[in-house]
Amino acid sequence: MEELTDVKNILRLELPTDPRWVNLTTISLEDILTDHAYCEQKAATSCISLIQRYPEKEKMVEELAPIVTEEWGHFRQVLAELNKRNLKLGRQRKDAYVNKLLEFQTRGGSEADRFLDKLLFCALIEARSCERFKRLSEGLEDPYFRNFYRKFMESEAGHYTLFIKLADHYVPKEQVRKRWREWLAYEAEIIRGLEVRGDRIH
Repeated sequence: MEELTDVKNILRLELPTDPRWVNLTTISLEDILTDHAYCEQKAATSCISLIQRYPEKEKMVEELAPIVTEEWGHFRQVLAELNKRNLKLGRQRKDAYVNKLLEFQTRGGSEADRFLDKLLFCALIEARSCERFKRLSEGLEDPYFRNFYRKFMESEAGHYTLFIKLADHYVPKEQVRKRWREWLAYEAEIIRGLEVRGDRIH
């Protein structure tokens, strides 16, 4: 219990989502659901990539294997919402937020440093997704979609804590905490610089 509390205490985004974002998402349901679907798909493939890259890290493989299934299930849920409303899954769009995060990943240094950054990169995307889903679950007028996004929020909360716990398992905790603070500061600057758009989850 103490370990979980410690993990939750460090997962605090420095900059909250602009309140205007929730209202903007209601302009085009097709666009926001399309972007959401691809976010879930990318989350699944990120876990697969980690498993393929680090098969020797048995605990990570065991922990991420069911997440792959869960994230792909989320993709199918969002796709079902599109189909139910006779909306189309559009093309995947350039994700400026994720691309900016990728620029912060360690390129040189040790393999351990690069591995840590891959885990923290995933943790941060899940944390921001959780925060966005929370905003939707509280700010949308449609009760159905408030409940729809609350379920996603609860799921993402479990995912981002998992990535931090995996980092703590493989890397000294002090190193994890230091690098995570750097990631949070960098992510806040990205959010400040991005246009507030209702057709994007991030």
